[in-house]
Amino acid sequence: MATAEKPVISKYKDRMDKAVGALKDEFASLRTGRASANLLDQVHVEAYGSSMPLSQVGSVSVPDARMLMVSVWDKGLVVSAEKAIRNAGLGLNPMVDGQNLRIPVPPLTEERRKDLAKVAGKYAEQQRVAVRNIRRDANDDLKAAEKGGAINQDEHKRLETEVQKITDEAIKRIDEALKTKEQEIMHV
Repeated sequence: MATAEKPVISKYKDRMDKAVGALKDEFASLRTGRASANLLDQVHVEAYGSSMPLSQVGSVSVPDARMLMVSVWDKGLVVSAEKAIRNAGLGLNPMVDGQNLRIPVPPLTEERRKDLAKVAGKYAEQQRVAVRNIRRDANDDLKAAEKGGAINQDEHKRLETEVQKITDEAIKRIDEALKTKEQEIMHV
């Protein structure tokens, strides 16, 4: 049987930081009224028997503030890319132009802004759940370490408190990022 090790709290903090970073990447893909190449980062295309990011089947450019352009490298994937963009829930309607997709970015309506704010909230909740799962993993590891004799009961309680503190900090950063993104979305 393996001997229990003393859990390292910084490992869990790094994982929580990555969850907050992932949320910020997801927020970059939410549009706020002007075209951005990051808008299509979350779009995955069915290609060659698997799902891959749009950026791996074509290049995304921003010719002006209200237009995105995707140059698909393989002619056979143009329809798949168009379908993926249309079904991504971004409210975009691509137009096929040979091997290119022209994607006009319509101005956001009040209703669409509210929908995007809900999507942002959903992304934030997913990352809150991820942070809580990391906390659960940390607490399980602490219990195992105490049971295995690597730490005593007092140290277990102290480390558990520390894990809760870094969890609260991560959730606070997620909430702040959500509040900022919602303000950005709702700003006309």
